[in-house]
Amino acid sequence: MATTLIRNATVVVTMDEVRGEIWDGGLFLRDHVIEAVAPTDQLPPAADRIIDLRGHLVTPGLINTHHHLYQTLTRAVPAAQNAGLFGWLRTLYPIWAELTDEGTYVSAVVGLAELLRGGCTTASDHLYLFPNDVSLDAEIRAAEDLGIRFHATRGAMSLGESQGGLPPDRVVQDERTILNDTQRVIEAYHDPARYAMRRVGAAPCSPFSVTQGLMREAAALARHYGVRLHTHLAETRDEEAFCLERFRCRPLAYAEDLGWAGPDVWYAHAIYMDAAEQTRMGRAGTGVAHCPSSNMRLGSGVCPVLGYLAAGVPVGLGADGSASNDGSTLLPEMQNALYVQRLAHGPDAMTARKALELGTRAGAAVLGRDDIGHLAPGMAADLAAYDMNRLEFAGAQHDPVAALVLCKPSVADLVVVHGRIVVERGQVLTVDLPPLIERHNRIARAMLAAARPR
Repeated sequence: MATTLIRNATVVVTMDEVRGEIWDGGLFLRDHVIEAVAPTDQLPPAADRIIDLRGHLVTPGLINTHHHLYQTLTRAVPAAQNAGLFGWLRTLYPIWAELTDEGTYVSAVVGLAELLRGGCTTASDHLYLFPNDVSLDAEIRAAEDLGIRFHATRGAMSLGESQGGLPPDRVVQDERTILNDTQRVIEAYHDPARYAMRRVGAAPCSPFSVTQGLMREAAALARHYGVRLHTHLAETRDEEAFCLERFRCRPLAYAEDLGWAGPDVWYAHAIYMDAAEQTRMGRAGTGVAHCPSSNMRLGSGVCPVLGYLAAGVPVGLGADGSASNDGSTLLPEMQNALYVQRLAHGPDAMTARKALELGTRAGAAVLGRDDIGHLAPGMAADLAAYDMNRLEFAGAQHDPVAALVLCKPSVADLVVVHGRIVVERGQVLTVDLPPLIERHNRIARAMLAAARPR
């Protein structure tokens, strides 16, 4: 088994049980597992590979708990730039109907490469459109090619316009097709083992695009296989009104009645939950993927993160779709999470270190993992390092940990996933980006052209 010695880091942020920070620290890795985290002078002096990180801040790899990678193909679409969620969706559904398996793969590589460059080592994605020949397999293949730890969720839409749902009928599937394919990808790809690089979950899309029957059956299927459940919930007031009119209850009660509550469930957004609902979620152990940039971009609202944390709700960060965020990186999510809570509750509402915790250790809890998210012996060798001598950090040497959140870094200088270097000097090593970007832009142009009214 190969060994790696990382030494002389300015500070190692462990995010361990005591949230330790080790100045002039480092790590000793054996293959894909951390064997030691300590001051440099207490680590073994030799290893098969030695990495000197003098002048760098080292953190656990960031964890993205909610994304839509295919949306990298529809960033900044003019007609969707100034719309709320429902209008935004109605604008983009016809374009997304042109998605192919090739486009799914290429967009996933682009989005995951962007995440990796920003220090993200684990990503969960929610693919819920399956037009043409689209398959979840394409995203899984993209993650394997890039070397990122990946939680693929098999999304679905089964409630089309003709049945009172939001999406056009042409982008929904029947329930049996959805459940059969969900079972197929779980059996083919889900790995429940510690340090797994690939896991699969079940993820019907939202109350306004999925039938109640599918929600119930997807929950039963997921629990039969021991996989996690994910969906959008309580993202906007429009969704709340939809649930009250159609189901005669608020979104959380709708989900709970269908079996969607518990430590194996996490909701994306969850903006409109009152104090009693937050308490119910905390008691159930239901988690939240907080997506501050997307929430601001669409004008959806402010997630009650402080209330969730007080109620014991697991809260992680999500980049969300690259067409509602227009980016695929976790670094701005930490800063925006902090800023939004301070805007709503005052300057001491959230610290920079708490924002970093949401992007690391807390995200691992949302995904149900105890082998990633902090740096300690026995944990997966997933980490990111940031050069504190970069322009973005000039004048911020007083507190490098806070600087990572409060300043505006765009990339990590070194990223290690499962003991493997995948980003070095800010460059992704596992993909040739220029031809990939050209291919991606060609597919994006073709999708928009095919969707134009004739």
